[in-house]
Formats: sequence, structure tokens, C-alpha cells
Amino acid sequence: MKNLTIYFFLFCLCMLGHVSGSGIRIMNELKNKKTIWMRCSSKEDVLGPTVIPSGGEFVNNFNRNIFGRTRFMCTIKQGPTFKRILNFRAFKEGGKWDWRVREDGIYLKRTVGRFTNSTEDLHKDLDWIV
Repeated sequence: MKNLTIYFFLFCLCMLGHVSGSGIRIMNELKNKKTIWMRCSSKEDVLGPTVIPSGGEFVNNFNRNIFGRTRFMCTIKQGPTFKRILNFRAFKEGGKWDWRVREDGIYLKRTVGRFTNSTEDLHKDLDWIV
């Protein structure tokens, strides 16, 4: 009986992580009204392609798979010529992954709960490839 209780407790913890939700947000903070082209994919889903206008954002909230192995890979191209390109892992583990696309690179903030516009805990994660 004790083993069954432990198993049930661990199963509930796994399910809580599964239903708590996860997400990706990509915000375009480029200057001079530049757009970005983005496309993301996981083993099960394809997001985009989408063009995000200056000041705009793309948000996708989802539930991770039960084993916590959800991964999203993204490609972002900076307009108007789309010659500056980045390929990166946009999501690996739980929580919300908040990406900000800027002139000098892409910034990341990982949070739990809702996406906010706060720049606290934002750090530069990637540089543009020309």
C-alpha cells in the first residue's frame, strides 16, 4: 500500500508539471519598422511561418508532453532583406520562454506563469549570424 501511495504521489507531481502549461513568445523589438520572419517546429507541431511586424509578437502556449521532452527549434530572419538569420532552440523545459529580437541579438527571459512586459531577468542569449 505504501508503494502505491508513493507511486500515486509521483504520478500527480508529473501530471501537475504537464498541465501547468508552457509557452514561447517571440517579440519584435527591432528599430526602423523592420519585420522578422519566424518558423518553429517540434516533433509534433509546426508554428508558422509567420511575419512579425515591428512591435508585434508571436505567442504559443502549450502543454508539454507527459515525459517533459517537448523541444521547439526556431528560425528567425531579420527583414527587410532577411539576410540576418538565427537558428536556435526556443524551448526545452517547462515554463515560459520569452524571446526579444533586437538589433544586437536575441534576448531571453524564462518565467513561470504569464508572460509580462518586464525586462527584469532578461539576458542576451544569441548574436545574429550574417
